[in-house]
Order: sequence, then structure tokens, then C-alpha cells
Amino acid sequence: MLGMSMLAVCRGAYMRVFGRPRGGRLATCLSLAVAMISLHGLDASANPSKGAVEIELNKLEAEGSTCQAYFVFDNKSRTDYEELKVDLVVFGPDGVVERRFAMDIAPLEAEKRTVKLFELNETSCDEIGSFLVNGVLECKGRPKPKKDCLRQLDLSSRVDVEFAK
Repeated sequence: MLGMSMLAVCRGAYMRVFGRPRGGRLATCLSLAVAMISLHGLDASANPSKGAVEIELNKLEAEGSTCQAYFVFDNKSRTDYEELKVDLVVFGPDGVVERRFAMDIAPLEAEKRTVKLFELNETSCDEIGSFLVNGVLECKGRPKPKKDCLRQLDLSSRVDVEFAK
């Protein structure tokens, strides 16, 4: 959409100054438009509905009376997350809240995939029916501060346990 707006601006500006746009002039304007988009850190091909940080519940593994949850974090953004903590709710298979805790995800490096293990003490894996990211408790990114971090999260699950926000 931004690219189409820049194209319209280019055509309009060149038509006012030079008359009918010619291939060379229009190409120069489009090159400048692409450079401007790049300078502002925007990706014209990016899907705006796609989250900047993909979180996948990859594996649940029983370890005695605890359940180990393996999460894969794929930070597709150019932001290093120095602080990222979510309010995570664990529901039982019957839909009743089992427990609630803060899951500290940070640090997450920009454009990097990471695997992290979280131990759910005193919770067996068969007591887990689903996970809910209830909200974001802390969120601090570098080089730019992040706003509305919950919207930046794209959740999925490889196991037979729902993972949603």
C-alpha cells in the first residue's frame, strides 16, 4: 500500500514538473521511493498481519512430577528485545485454570531463532489442556521502544495443546 502511494506521488510530481512521465524519470522516482522506504525501516513486501515474534509451543516432556515445555522463539524483527515478559495462564484439559505465572522470554536477538525450556513445577504434562498469553507484562526493545507488544506475537503449537492469546 505504501509502495502504491509512493508510485502515485511520483507520477503526480513528475507530471506537474515535466509533463507526461517518461520511463527514465519514472524509474528514477521509483528508485528514490524504494530508497525512502528502506531508510524508514519499512519492508514493502512485509505482511502487516504477521507477528514480529513467532512463538511455537514445540514440545511437552514429563520429568518426574514436572512438565518441561519447549518453546521456539523466532524473532523476525530487527528489534533486540531486552525485556519481554508475558502473563501465561495454564488451563487443564477441562478448561479450568490450573495456574498462572510470568514467563520471561527475553533476551531475544533481532532476526534470530531461539529455543527455550520452561519447567512447570508441580504440573504434569497430562494436566495441561491449553496455554493462554493473557497479556504482556514487560516489553522493551532496542533500537526503538516497542508499543503494543501483544500484537507483535504470533503463536502456534506443534503439540496437541492449544496455544493462544
